[in-house]
Amino acid sequence: MLHFICSKLPQKLRHRPSKPSHANFFSTSSLKPTSELPNPKDPQSLIVSFLQNSCGLSFESAILYSKKLNIENVKNTNSVLDLLRNHGLTQTHIRNLIRIRPPLLSADLENTLMPNMKVFESLGFSGSGLASMLSKYPAVLESDAHAAVEFFRAHGFSDEQITTLTMKRPSLYMYNADKIFKPKLVFFKSLGLSDLEIAQLLSSEPYILSRSLEKQIIPCVQELKRVFGTDVNFLKVIKACYLILESNMVHMLQPNIDTLKSHGVPQSLVLKLFFIRPMSLLICSNRFSEIVSEVMKLGFDPNYLSFVLAIRSMALNSTTLWEQKVKAFRSFGLSEDEICSAFKRQPLCMTHSEKKIKKMMGFFVNKLKMKPSMISKSPNLLQYSLEKRIIPRCSVLQVLMLKGLIKDNIGILYMVAMAEKEFMVKFVSKYQNEVPDVVRAHQGKIEFQGLPIAMKM
Repeated sequence: MLHFICSKLPQKLRHRPSKPSHANFFSTSSLKPTSELPNPKDPQSLIVSFLQNSCGLSFESAILYSKKLNIENVKNTNSVLDLLRNHGLTQTHIRNLIRIRPPLLSADLENTLMPNMKVFESLGFSGSGLASMLSKYPAVLESDAHAAVEFFRAHGFSDEQITTLTMKRPSLYMYNADKIFKPKLVFFKSLGLSDLEIAQLLSSEPYILSRSLEKQIIPCVQELKRVFGTDVNFLKVIKACYLILESNMVHMLQPNIDTLKSHGVPQSLVLKLFFIRPMSLLICSNRFSEIVSEVMKLGFDPNYLSFVLAIRSMALNSTTLWEQKVKAFRSFGLSEDEICSAFKRQPLCMTHSEKKIKKMMGFFVNKLKMKPSMISKSPNLLQYSLEKRIIPRCSVLQVLMLKGLIKDNIGILYMVAMAEKEFMVKFVSKYQNEVPDVVRAHQGKIEFQGLPIAMKM
């Protein structure tokens, strides 16, 4: 196709000489051919050659980054590269790392890079994992990593938690831990959080450590205490969503809480929404007001749990994503009214991905021969795991039906919703001596082909 298009271009256009572009970093006339040997008397030329041959940079990139370097000790620089290679970094990793932070090549090998590599190695970082962490903030290699790690260990963080924290926010290693982090740990402990809970909080949301204690964290805590009343409720909210400590209480969270209360949602359900899906309240207040209005129009009662579950579902989806999920249901023959009815019966049915909706609906309609309308009337079916619960149980029934041991028309919802212990007693343990295959079927080792007897709801 490209050849065809080019062949149709006017001759003058095709042979017109190109004009130099001002977007180029350098004029092409100033570029030396790659094959040209470096001038030993020209330090810049030696650096360019080194970046090409040892770091794998292109000639153009080598020229660009050479301007940011002043490599006087090539032996040390080669040792830096060897150190990176010895810890599993590939040439591609190294090339990308140097592009992000060229000065790394001239960093102190003995006193900084090597000790830091040992620290990160002790945390389990190597190869692609190390490269991934360093790509986020390569300057971490030039930090006092040992002091940072020892600080966290001394305050009850496990190595696993420190590894998680490091992967998420390596830039924290550049802070003065005693000056910046310790006051925050002391403050969190004063709130009633244990050392274990604080370590869990900060390893899962390490961004909090870089926020201002006086300007962000303390004002947010004071406002949360005012909104949720008791310290018990406040601590429940914090433990349910540590990210809330980074939220904008004045411009986002508080207006959304006020919107719920203005529509008659009791305090207990506001708390419930926090515990179920706190991120539902951390969205733009205009968007949140629209969602609450839509939920009201659909007839949900603000005094019931389904009201906040509907809000959670809508807050999770953008308008486009919501339409895609509606389209997925519609592709199986469900009408708009049936989809709306299913949502009102089980609001969480719209929290699933479009892919899962199609997979679940496809199984019920194609494998179990259920009418789509039956599923819309029992949307709780969509809340169970297809691979871990529904298919293994259907496989057990398949084995028993083929053996003629079950002849009754069993309700699908009853069978799926049944507690695991009850299902085992009624359909597995009862028949495993007579039909050993029921155990294999329940373990997912027998492929489900379909049921010889239709199932009712």
